Amino acid sequence: MVSPAENIIENLTTAVVVADTALRLQAVNPATEMLFELSAKQMVGQQLQRLWPQTAPLVSLFADTLQTAHSFTRRGLPLLLPGREAIVDMTVTALLPGRNVDRRDAALLLELTQVDRLRRLAQEEELMDRHVAQRAVVRGLAHEIKNPLGGLRGAAQLLERKLTESEREYTRIIIREADRLQSLVDRLAEPARPYLQAQVNIHQILEHVRSLLLAEVGENVAFRRDYDPSIPEFAADPDQLVQAILNLVRNAVQSSSRTVVLRSRIERQFTIGQRRHKLVLRTEVEDNGPGVPQALRDTLFYPMVTGRAEGSGLGLSIAQDIARRHGGLIEYVSRPGRTVFTLFLPLRQDYDATG
Repeated sequence: MVSPAENIIENLTTAVVVADTALRLQAVNPATEMLFELSAKQMVGQQLQRLWPQTAPLVSLFADTLQTAHSFTRRGLPLLLPGREAIVDMTVTALLPGRNVDRRDAALLLELTQVDRLRRLAQEEELMDRHVAQRAVVRGLAHEIKNPLGGLRGAAQLLERKLTESEREYTRIIIREADRLQSLVDRLAEPARPYLQAQVNIHQILEHVRSLLLAEVGENVAFRRDYDPSIPEFAADPDQLVQAILNLVRNAVQSSSRTVVLRSRIERQFTIGQRRHKLVLRTEVEDNGPGVPQALRDTLFYPMVTGRAEGSGLGLSIAQDIARRHGGLIEYVSRPGRTVFTLFLPLRQDYDATG
């Protein structure tokens, strides 16, 4: 039977590690498994420096803590994992035995808090509220544009009947451009239809998107897959998820990348906005292109914002809207040579698609 103390440790969102005097891991909690993306079986018995090389310069501090029982904290430590980076704060405390017990039985307690995620949590609610307001304005604007646009096209058609064949080229340009603007306005108003709820498999969706993009780009881009096969099916609109992920992958392909990585993982006890979810799907699209231009980083998910002359600036905005209506969120990190867009979606059996 699990004791109350063990139950508390098991459900902490803070990663907790116990290491012996040789800095070999003796115990970890589930939050540590999530942070390092390794099981307890894989970590226990490992040297801390081997698991987390960035702690090597702190060995003397660990030894001093064991000798003096003085705790210390280090903030902003990098944690570099395959395909992912994190920034953590670490507090180290000595677990000392009683006076008549061998000092070699002492241990270190490490508490690790992923602070880059906490900073983003503070921004998520503002981002989501701003996105909702923006989409409402854009949809209202799209509705107002439709009527005069239809009148413009109709007038051009009437005028075309009175012109000679050589003069009709001008009205055809007007009609063609009116149709292009109509298509753009329709896309601005998406996704307007109610969502269809079904049990979906994220890997089937990723494979479908990969096959679509392979048909477009051929061998110009290499697609790598890094899937967690244990991820269960969940309730979502499959067509809309295809659209959202297709927009993310196409964005990566169009960034002059030579390699795109599709990755799936599970996050436990993960917070989106102000709601904590037991299980969250993390779907990543990583590319090795030049990165997001600095001038676009704060407005990248706004409608009509794009870094490409031929782009409409709607793909990421629509993807974010689809994620939000599924209770999720899209975030990204970017630097030259590595950009990762991450789609977070709660894994649940049903959802409210009225958003």
